Amino acid sequence: MLKSNSTPATISTKLDSPKVRDLQEYSTLELAQALAERLAIPDQDWHRLKSNRQVRALELTAAALVFLVKGQPTEAIARLHQATSWLDRSISAPPCPSHGSQNNK
Repeated sequence: MLKSNSTPATISTKLDSPKVRDLQEYSTLELAQALAERLAIPDQDWHRLKSNRQVRALELTAAALVFLVKGQPTEAIARLHQATSWLDRSISAPPCPSHGSQNNK
């Protein structure tokens, strides 16, 4: 627990590297959207990762960041609640509805 007179730790230090300069060319929204795209589960990996709690929480947290940057706190909160639910195991992935209706081909 932090004492009231303690100073918060520095989250990041500004660096003057080419990579950081390149990132400065993008808006905060563009960076948040890029992170959300990077962390989204690709269609080809959906069945393998749909129940991975870490992956789902990362995906939802990145989506929440996008909504927060866009000034939509209600949407951000909803996704953060879902991310927390994945981590505390209070939700699980539902079964795929197509598996019950498909016959072996």
